Amino acid sequence: MKKKIAPKDQVFQTAARMFYQNGYRAIGVDTLAAESGIGKMTLYRHYPTKDDLITAYLQDSNELFWRNFEQITQDAPTAREKLLTFFKSLQQYVQSPSCYGCPFLNVATEYPETDYPGHQVAIEHKQSVRARFRQLAKEAGAKKPAVLADQLVLLMDGAYMASRTFGVKNPAAHLAQAAQVLVDAALK
Repeated sequence: MKKKIAPKDQVFQTAARMFYQNGYRAIGVDTLAAESGIGKMTLYRHYPTKDDLITAYLQDSNELFWRNFEQITQDAPTAREKLLTFFKSLQQYVQSPSCYGCPFLNVATEYPETDYPGHQVAIEHKQSVRARFRQLAKEAGAKKPAVLADQLVLLMDGAYMASRTFGVKNPAAHLAQAAQVLVDAALK
């Protein structure tokens, strides 16, 4: 017997899927209510505004990103290998049909106002990724860890945008190789 999903979770799961695939502005509350099978009043009881739902989705996406990052890199023996392992995994993901880009870049593009709550979550996420790359670059022995971290953030975000722009057959087919070139050059 299939377990019944709570209305709040049903709305959230529907919103997460639709926001990621179709964009934030393209999906209205009426569409979310209809698609999730949850009434608008119930939706608003759990998420008073669409912005609240977007923010909740982005916070969940941040937690999922870090869980995945830790899982992907846990067996890599060195900081250098952690970085390269992450980019190998990212290369596979951005070439898969389940990738629609980066939810944080997507929100920043659709809501360019830096004081928008979703944009704020995106900035916090990207700053955290940048800090983690900088930490790993330093542990790996990069002479300029901040520079390598910035390069890797640009590479990662470029891969996400290539996926969103081109779909499965995108230029990210060489992402892992590009990351290795940058990392190895920084460690010389």
